[in-house]
Amino acid sequence: MNHIIIYTAEYLYLVVLLVAAIFFFKQPRKIQKSMIVCGVIIAPVSYILAKIGSHLYYDTRPFVVGHFTPLIAHAADNGFPSDHMLLVSAVAMIVTFYNKRLGAVLWVLALFVGIARVLSGVHHVTDIVGSIVFVLIAAAIYYFTVGKKQIEREKNPLENRIRI
Repeated sequence: MNHIIIYTAEYLYLVVLLVAAIFFFKQPRKIQKSMIVCGVIIAPVSYILAKIGSHLYYDTRPFVVGHFTPLIAHAADNGFPSDHMLLVSAVAMIVTFYNKRLGAVLWVLALFVGIARVLSGVHHVTDIVGSIVFVLIAAAIYYFTVGKKQIEREKNPLENRIRI
């Protein structure tokens, strides 16, 4: 069982990235451009929020508090928020804007990553939830500034025609 937890905690994020990349490259150029704009907003905003959050809240890692050896070697630094969870959540959120089914699959994989990070002893649940919240805030910022118009335009190509 420990091998599954270790693999999931350390490497499942790569599967999420690979699936998202395949999805991205299978899209028409127009959707790819839209996804890039989405990513250019969500990823850095999530990261900035996470950095601010890490300065406002310090969460000692579970293996430090519990005096045990984690399944994954890790520095005894601030665990809030989880960088792995931040990354997979951001990728899952970006894909969700363009394909809800695939996005749901990626969110499930992201939750597996988060659960494995907790079970491996390197994060508390708070660290995982914090990452998700930061991504959701960044996604809301994207959606209510640029995304809503951009996504609606992609869904309704007839609006893009010049009207006479």
